[in-house]
Amino acid sequence: MKTRSQKRTRKLKKGRVLLAAIVLFVLAFIAMIGPKNITSFIMNPKSAPKLVQSNLGQAISGNTGPINVLLIGNNARDATSALSLGTAAGQADILIVAHIDPGTHQVSFISIPRDTLIAMPDWQEPIPKIKSTFELGLQQGADQGPQLAMQYVSKLTGLDIHYYVASYFQGFADAVDAVGGIQVNIQERLYDPDHSGADLQPGLQTLNGQQTLAYIRIRQNAAGNNYRTDDFQRQNAEIEVLDILKQKLLSSGSSLGELGKLQAAWQKDVATNIPSSMLLGLGLEVSGSHLDQIMLGSVNDSMDIVDAPVPGVNKEGYLSGAYYDVLDPKEIQQKLQAFGSTHASTGLPPLPDPNSVVVNLYGSQTTADQLQKAGFNVHLLGNDPGNGQVEVFYPQGKLMAACAVARVLGTANELIEPARSASVVTVYFPSS
Repeated sequence: MKTRSQKRTRKLKKGRVLLAAIVLFVLAFIAMIGPKNITSFIMNPKSAPKLVQSNLGQAISGNTGPINVLLIGNNARDATSALSLGTAAGQADILIVAHIDPGTHQVSFISIPRDTLIAMPDWQEPIPKIKSTFELGLQQGADQGPQLAMQYVSKLTGLDIHYYVASYFQGFADAVDAVGGIQVNIQERLYDPDHSGADLQPGLQTLNGQQTLAYIRIRQNAAGNNYRTDDFQRQNAEIEVLDILKQKLLSSGSSLGELGKLQAAWQKDVATNIPSSMLLGLGLEVSGSHLDQIMLGSVNDSMDIVDAPVPGVNKEGYLSGAYYDVLDPKEIQQKLQAFGSTHASTGLPPLPDPNSVVVNLYGSQTTADQLQKAGFNVHLLGNDPGNGQVEVFYPQGKLMAACAVARVLGTANELIEPARSASVVTVYFPSS
């Protein structure tokens, strides 16, 4: 059985999300508006407020309200652009809504769990996760990828989203090459010829773009040590590289020539529908504003849902088994109300009130107390170990009741299964 940490390594850490968003904005507005403006800002930071006021104010035509921008990280293999399907994947590995308020100089990054379960009744998508919307849109046309992602993220958050910035892995390699490489201190030998292509010795060294890309992607190190052997360590490397790149880009040591090369490279590596004049203001706003992060959902929302008929979840009305994050739209709307959220929705039936859900529990009194405290009507029937994993069985049509129970159990490893003979939700929670 996989551990909680193994299941959650795919979750973005706060530092990684913030740095990724900052770098994406900085690189995007350098690419789109040219290096001269950003060089002027680096050499004369006091000019930033005027540049923001001028460029952002003109772009929104007198509207001084907040702006929402969807940041998309395309994980397609062998992609040729930010809006390319590549040879595989093409899903949105990163989905972040940047809520930018020029009036208060506040930027909030709203992180969307990429495995969020949503209803896609018009699509033949057996595993309907929010990250899939980008790929499904790309299959209809390059510009449809971000459009469909914006549509579903807007529905999920209740926020109006009309702008996007998208990039992909190769874009970071191009950025590194454009600034002459970056210095990285590699702790131990890295060797992975079959996957990332990494072949690096330990020590402080300057990496080019492809070496940097291999460095951040390796998670199957064959060098015979425990360095960089999982997703968690890979995420730490991404944080490290993004920070180094951000500092180099925003330092006075970045020459006009380097920024010019970066602009040329990222004109093909970044895709956005933000007008150039507006992008300059947004980039400077993100670089100079107070930043915070809003996480939608938590580790408690993750669960392993077994294949089951679910009317309306997709065209087939049948959900394929996978790990999903099951979010509560009421919680989302409450969390984002201050940002203008009006009606958050996953498109699924609402999670039921715990008081209306009866739970038969095979487990400990502690688990019973946990569920009862949340409001569920619990019948403790003993401590049957089941198959050794936390299992939640539900009657036909009661998937959301089972999900509500699993969110309270919060192990991130519950197996959610339909049971034809069950009349109420039944939980097997073996003692550790």
